[in-house]
Parts: sequence; structure tokens; C-alpha cells
Amino acid sequence: MTVSPFAPAADGVRVTLRVTPGGSRTAITGVADTASGGKALKVSVTAIAEAGKANEALIKLLAKTWRVPKSGFTLIAGAGDRNKILHVSGDPDELMSRLVGLHPEEKQP
Repeated sequence: MTVSPFAPAADGVRVTLRVTPGGSRTAITGVADTASGGKALKVSVTAIAEAGKANEALIKLLAKTWRVPKSGFTLIAGAGDRNKILHVSGDPDELMSRLVGLHPEEKQP
């Protein structure tokens, strides 16, 4: 079984994230283990965690990096927490292929 921060859903992909607000740069920084034994995509944003600014910066970064419209993202869990789950709308097979391809550290032998 492959453990990944990306999980297909009926109408898109769910992404488990570990976000660090107030960072020195806005970037996807890698993959981290979660307490439940899963994986989370690590993201750092320069925006502070105030009034949703860090969440807005997160979605802006992912939309640009993954070439998905900002309207295609829905924050499912973790609005006020570093650990988040985002839903990315679209074809699950195409999104899984593209997103895992952008993050080769997720490919398992």
C-alpha cells in the first residue's frame, strides 16, 4: 500500500497538508509523516496565521503550482490549524497522475 498526502475522491483529490505560516518563503517544502501514520505535504507561507491570510496564501501557491483555478480548492478541515485537508476539484485520475508527478518523492517502488 502506498501512503501519500494525495487521495482520490469522487469529484477530485483530497490533499493532506502541514502548513507553516510566517515562514521565510512561500513554497512546497517536502513531505512529512503524520501522527496517524500517513503523509502530509509540507508547505511554508510567508503570510501570518491571522484572518485566513495563511490559508489564502496556501491556495494561491497551490493554484499557481498545480495549474488549478483557485475556485477549485475547498478547505475541508483545519481552517485554524497547521494540519489541513484540501479538496481539489477535477477528474480524480488526471489530478492524481499530475499531482504525484509534480512531487516525485511520493513515487514508491
